[in-house]
Amino acid sequence: MKKQLHVSSLEETLHLAERLSQLLSPPDVVTLEGDLGAGKTTFTQALAKGLGVQRTVSSPTFTIIKQYEGTYPLNHLDVYRLEDSEEDLGFDELFYGDAISIVEWAQFIEEDLPENRLAIRIIRTGDTARMIELEPKGNHFIKICEAMTQ
Repeated sequence: MKKQLHVSSLEETLHLAERLSQLLSPPDVVTLEGDLGAGKTTFTQALAKGLGVQRTVSSPTFTIIKQYEGTYPLNHLDVYRLEDSEEDLGFDELFYGDAISIVEWAQFIEEDLPENRLAIRIIRTGDTARMIELEPKGNHFIKICEAMTQ
């Protein structure tokens, strides 16, 4: 049951991410997919702001994971560099712990992801316009998507 949301500006995208942040709680996992420059990190920054994170949120491309404190702890993972990697990085502890996890390029660790999660795909449809596709996996995330699209 995919839901598609169309946003026409950066402000609408930021508002959508902040709204989502209010519906999440540990150990929720959100995966973000989209082309380079689609807005995955920008979406994560707005979500982190909604969770009360005070630090600057940047892409953890070279460190793979960054952790932030806010209303809830936030794990921000960029697993692009893990394509074809067999290394066990302890994803179970991250995904089933006391934090919300946001995973960019999640297709590279598909077998390590929890079954229940919210998959988000950001597709550029213009300079600032995006189509944001929400794909809930599990009843908890179906309810979140329903709340997001009302």
